[in-house]
Amino acid sequence: MAVSVSLSAGSAEAARKKKPQPIPAYATSVAWAAVPGPSLGAAQPIGGYAAGCIAGARPLPPEGVGYQVIRLSRQRNYGHPVLIDTLREFGRRVAAAGLGTALIGDMGQARGGPMPSGHASHQIGLDADVWLRLDLPPMGRAGRERLDEIKYVDYDRMRVTADWSDRQARMVQIAASDPRVARIFVNPAIKLAMCQRSWPDRGFLNKLRPWNGHDGHMHIRLSCPPGSPQCEAQAAQPDGDGCGEELISWLDSASPAIEHPPGHQPEPRVVRKVPAACRTVLNAAGTRMASLPESAPATVATTR
Repeated sequence: MAVSVSLSAGSAEAARKKKPQPIPAYATSVAWAAVPGPSLGAAQPIGGYAAGCIAGARPLPPEGVGYQVIRLSRQRNYGHPVLIDTLREFGRRVAAAGLGTALIGDMGQARGGPMPSGHASHQIGLDADVWLRLDLPPMGRAGRERLDEIKYVDYDRMRVTADWSDRQARMVQIAASDPRVARIFVNPAIKLAMCQRSWPDRGFLNKLRPWNGHDGHMHIRLSCPPGSPQCEAQAAQPDGDGCGEELISWLDSASPAIEHPPGHQPEPRVVRKVPAACRTVLNAAGTRMASLPESAPATVATTR
């Protein structure tokens, strides 16, 4: 018994003396939000969508045919060149369909990595939020800083609201029909509305994945581009259009996203699974973010 007590005491003493492992800078949102611009060189997504970074990211031009980027001061309009090309083509298709002007929200930070607020993913330059409202004309950059999302879900009924229209449905269909798009996250009620429509080709519905929140925007995610050996692809989705039992289970448990009041200061985010290769990306030479015409000089946003 004495030996057992002694061993237990020794184990407890060792546990007290064991120091916590330090958190490397490349695992914290503080470090990635502070970088002044993208790294130089070829574009390479590294790691997974929710634990990674991107070398050689490019900015999406603030406005183009069929789209305009909102909240440019957040400095989250960066991504892989394939994402840039996808969004520009998406804008052209939205314009050609006569739908209006698409509002491009958060993409990624200049070198990806964890963000201090708003997203767990968007880390490797292959994600982008597109707002669903289509009622705004082209605006100046300063005027696009403070806009409100239109929520298209009635949570009491778990159905889309009367504001949902053919235009929103068509815009989602345009995005999902691009072969570079792996999946699009939308509210379960929006997925249901898309399932209930008559489509000549329903194949794109498989890409629409129900997810809580996402009631005012769709979250577009691209597949890992060719020539990206360090990009971690997600598992393939089940076959079918996804309009059956899985969707019903989401409708039964859906809830709105938690929204914080203005000025909310979140705790810094730590993602310990960020690949060690991202240390090099974080510390690499790069370009600086330019000041934005029609608004104050750009700064790195640390809160939503």
